[in-house]
Amino acid sequence: MGAVASGTLERAPDAPGAAPAARGRRLPWRTLLAAAGGLVLLLAFPGYGLSWLAPLGPAALALAVRGRRARSGAWLGLVFGLCFFVPLLSWSGIFVGWLPWLALAGWEAVHLALLGAATATTSRLRLWPLWAAALWVADEALRGRFVLDGFPWGRLGLSQTEGPFLSLAAYGGVPLVGFAVALTGTLLAAALVALVRARGRGARRPAVLALIGALAVPLLGGLAWLPLPGASLTAGGPAVTVAVVQGDVPEPGLEFNARRRAVLDNHVTGTLDLAEAVAAGERDQPDVVIWPENSSDIDPYLNEDAARQISRAAAAIDAPVLVGAVVDGPGRFISNTGIVWDPRTGPGDTYVKRHPVPLAEYVPARDFFRFFSDKVDLVRRDFVHGTEVGLLEFGGARVGDVICFEVVYDGLVRDVVRAGAGMIVVQTNNATFGYTDESEQQLAASRLRAVEFGRTVVVAATSGISAIVAPDGSLAARSELYTADTFVEDIAQRDSTTLAERLGAAPEWVLTALGGGALLAVVLRARTRRRAAGAH
Repeated sequence: MGAVASGTLERAPDAPGAAPAARGRRLPWRTLLAAAGGLVLLLAFPGYGLSWLAPLGPAALALAVRGRRARSGAWLGLVFGLCFFVPLLSWSGIFVGWLPWLALAGWEAVHLALLGAATATTSRLRLWPLWAAALWVADEALRGRFVLDGFPWGRLGLSQTEGPFLSLAAYGGVPLVGFAVALTGTLLAAALVALVRARGRGARRPAVLALIGALAVPLLGGLAWLPLPGASLTAGGPAVTVAVVQGDVPEPGLEFNARRRAVLDNHVTGTLDLAEAVAAGERDQPDVVIWPENSSDIDPYLNEDAARQISRAAAAIDAPVLVGAVVDGPGRFISNTGIVWDPRTGPGDTYVKRHPVPLAEYVPARDFFRFFSDKVDLVRRDFVHGTEVGLLEFGGARVGDVICFEVVYDGLVRDVVRAGAGMIVVQTNNATFGYTDESEQQLAASRLRAVEFGRTVVVAATSGISAIVAPDGSLAARSELYTADTFVEDIAQRDSTTLAERLGAAPEWVLTALGGGALLAVVLRARTRRRAAGAH
């Protein structure tokens, strides 16, 4: 790869002395290439399902910014980001309008502008495909952490729900999967650059080496599957029988919450129907039952009728039920809470969502954001942040509970596994996103988590998509949107550890440092040259 990366273009278009007219002629083609790259990357994500296209996104961006200055790279990265994030996040505005959607997509695209600038800056270095791929990880680490705790949606790794790259989640989590995708793409870009340079010279060895490197990365991913768990739900530990109830909602949209009693009744009815099927010998008796987020938006601690209905369902199925509830308090707050409801003793252990969604579950600086959209006032009371890791033990299961978007935050899921979870549960409510790709995109994150931690992941959604994800990321069961459905599966309570769990965030930080170090090297080299020039 070093032989490939050591060469630079014969004349970088943005190099000192390059003709302004030449820059003007070439920039539109680069802009079109960046736009095409963003759209191609979009096609790799769930909803389109062409995951094998993912490396072409980083390849297009690397080619577009190759040899440019940081300012041009920032523009090209912004174009790439807008063409990717605006359609990817279109679900975020389905019921609240275009402004919140475009604001979120634009903010996410700003991070791709930073990536474009950094990639352009390091594109003249030896081994530039490696630095470019590492910068993808660094950019996603920044995007997932800063400003209102970040929003790590649409990371490269989350496009890979099957295939050779997915296995790498077990060794370095989502960051390593994303790095592998990006490196494959940047090596393809290097091969193309080398072929263009070799035209008429017959020196194709650098291009061949780069192409071999691009093929080697997914090949290594394919080999990495060999020691990993397969699709069995019951191997690896004592099994418990788990039921998932998707009760559905009266209608899509924000107004589902105005009919919260109907949503609760749907989940009670689904559980009663399951109990009848168990009594008839048509279904296995579950040890635990999982209801989704918002299955009881009536606080069962305060509303006796809601508590009575949940107790009725738990008693009928004769198993503890994990209920997703909205609970009043403390004070002016409310909480998004998972409650273990025992058929005999009622409510027990709880998990309070640790990462409520800003501008959806709580509104910081409300007056400021109201200036842009009055939709913030749809959030009438702010959700409190939970402080305890979501490990819940009931019915023989060790459940690591995460709620809705928490599944895309690496540390939150890692915490429940390290606390001793034998399986992971994602309680979610996607009713507010209509018939969009949001549910598929969120399910993709659950599939990555299954491989990352070698655990079965149970997704319970009010209106879909609910699913049982095997430890190899495959789907043992899944529902459709806006249908009532129930699953019953035996699931092993695993206690094995993956390398990804043991390493934690280390792969991400190492790759971030690698990209950051390359960028720093360019900056220091430029400063040294300026000082040397000034001395003469």
